[in-house]
Amino acid sequence: MKKLATLGTCLIALTLVGCDKNEVGDVSLGLFTTKDIKINTLVDPEVTGVTCHVASIEADLDLADPSDSAISCRQTGEITPEMLANVDRSKSGEIVFKKSKSILFKTMKIRRIYDEKSKTLMYVSYSTKETSGSYKHSLSTVPLWGTKAYAALVANETLPEVTESSTSQPSMTTEDESEKSSDPIF
Repeated sequence: MKKLATLGTCLIALTLVGCDKNEVGDVSLGLFTTKDIKINTLVDPEVTGVTCHVASIEADLDLADPSDSAISCRQTGEITPEMLANVDRSKSGEIVFKKSKSILFKTMKIRRIYDEKSKTLMYVSYSTKETSGSYKHSLSTVPLWGTKAYAALVANETLPEVTESSTSQPSMTTEDESEKSSDPIF
């Protein structure tokens, strides 16, 4: 009887090891596989008005999880100027979440990058192996339009003074028309 109780306790402990306090979904990939899609919810620690949902594959009996992941972030609360004051404005942004995907250096990271021109927060989910990178990634954006932070950003912008000469445009010649293209340049 004691052996049965010990075995039951061990099984419960092993089950709880796989539990994540941020896990909101668990989708089995089939009866004969040990891989599941885990869905986690993550609130940005600096911009608490943004919640991200990340779906990734976890293999319970493997030493490493696959690198694939998907991310979707949305505004779920107010985003204030005070929150944005602490956001890294560099082109590389900052890592806001990190989770180990194997016992040998592979990590899933979520990086927040601020797009100054469109006033948008971008969240990039990617998996990397510290020694030889893997380039699988996913992107989600959260526009600041309609938030207190957006209003403060727009209020702080200085608009160029409009003059008579700046509103009139010279006529386009044939040479200029050949340079004009409707295709966007990336």
